[in-house]
Amino acid sequence: VELVESGGGSVQAGGSLRLDCTASGSIFTIGAMGWYRQIPGKQRELVATITAAGDTNYADSVKGRFAISRDNAKKTVSLQMNSLKPDDTAVYYCNIDRMGTPRGPLLDIWGQGTRVTVSS
Repeated sequence: VELVESGGGSVQAGGSLRLDCTASGSIFTIGAMGWYRQIPGKQRELVATITAAGDTNYADSVKGRFAISRDNAKKTVSLQMNSLKPDDTAVYYCNIDRMGTPRGPLLDIWGQGTRVTVSS
């Protein structure tokens, strides 16, 4: 089981990017999915999460600009990022808090990270 992220890149301030993360492997169930980000030298911070029921939660710094969504059939979580700011520059990580697999539950699964750079 692994999470594969795509969609990072470089953009000017005010621009948009979309991040996607797909879970692959034999998976029965997926719990909450989310995006986190990390700037070198700082702790990883929550950006947005979405529960299996579709309830969302956002960091105050991205409310109104970012939108998280999930497609359970495709085992994918996406993050639409609009009105990007230089402060959004970071490595973004996909996370799933719990998966049901043939080998039992897996907890706290992370993707490899995708870099987002926003220039002023």
